[in-house]
Amino acid sequence: MAIEIKVPTLGESVTEATVAEWYKKEGEAVAVDEALCSLETDKVTVEVNASSAGVLGKIMAPVGTTVPVGATLCLIEAGAVAAAAAPAPKVEPKPAASSPPAAPAPAAAAAPANLAASGPAARKLVAENNLDPAAIAASGKDGRVTKADVVSFLAAGAAAPAPAARPAAPSGPRPNAQREERVRMSRLRKTIATRLKEAQNTAAMLTTFNEVDMGAVMALRERLKDPFEKKHGVRLGFMAFFVKACVAALKEIPAVNAEIDGEDLVYKNYYDIGVAVGTEAGLVVPVLRDADALGFAGVEKGIGDLGRKARDGKLSIADLTGGTFTISNGGVYGSRMSTPILNPPQSGVLGMHKIQQRPMVVGGEIKVRPMMYLALTYDHRVIDGREAVTFLVRVKECIEDPERLLLEV
Repeated sequence: MAIEIKVPTLGESVTEATVAEWYKKEGEAVAVDEALCSLETDKVTVEVNASSAGVLGKIMAPVGTTVPVGATLCLIEAGAVAAAAAPAPKVEPKPAASSPPAAPAPAAAAAPANLAASGPAARKLVAENNLDPAAIAASGKDGRVTKADVVSFLAAGAAAPAPAARPAAPSGPRPNAQREERVRMSRLRKTIATRLKEAQNTAAMLTTFNEVDMGAVMALRERLKDPFEKKHGVRLGFMAFFVKACVAALKEIPAVNAEIDGEDLVYKNYYDIGVAVGTEAGLVVPVLRDADALGFAGVEKGIGDLGRKARDGKLSIADLTGGTFTISNGGVYGSRMSTPILNPPQSGVLGMHKIQQRPMVVGGEIKVRPMMYLALTYDHRVIDGREAVTFLVRVKECIEDPERLLLEV
């Protein structure tokens, strides 16, 4: 009996996906819940599993095909058995002249982890780091190596085998085929490009800058980081301070937490903060829900969980939708200053940057202080310049005097 495997429901407002990769070929045996293929949506990559054991029949949607929700991806012949290769004809050995005994055959190598059935992110990491899949402890179903398995293996300090020596490059100019590499854009990358260009074409974007002295926060963090981690089981970072500072400023300047819907302005009385995360596939912005109701430990735990899910490719559609304001930390990559771009339909995004020691005038004296540039990009259709500057000043005040966050002043 042929069973249809269809495109599953992909989340609110997501109506189609692109087939990124098939893990199985027609005629191969499949087990229940075994991954058959991966689909790329505008925001995440989704694996489609077999609903029944049997043999993979006809693949209806090859790699690169755009398929709507509910479309048939392939057929599974339930209960069928994959055809085995025909046995080689038996050859009777002929008596031979006396000869030294043959060396014993080497022992069969241990079965490697099922890398072929693993996700594309895991296979890419294995290839990039020249790793032996058999050496990686697989935690996935049916011995599949997950991306988290590869990351853990690399973090343990496993040395990759040295690559084979390459022959000397020929002299003279290379052919064009060797000078360029043409790679098809992923659906996520195309969506990022479309949304960013849409933001430029639609919003009246303007950026205002300020600088913040990080000394008070750094001193507070250094003094309390160990007891904080001991009590809450999570490290105290800078992001919690900025999330709480932004929430305080959003409450005072509600226009920065608003958006345009047709001819209406929608003011949000909740604070779902997007935190930009760079991944192999591109920039994603998972959302920390109800950040105003979280303490510092809750913010750090929430951001940590979202970051791990982003790096492991496990973010859901729900994790990426509904944010009201975004924070982007380019400082982790060494950026000193930038103009972040809006994440539509939001009206504001805060850019954090690298902390640098700079000479500053403090109390009439020149002192070296740890300074960070802040940038607020905003939609001028919604937010006036006065509101944007006031918002950024409130963030600065909360960071330079973090006791304000505790007393809510």
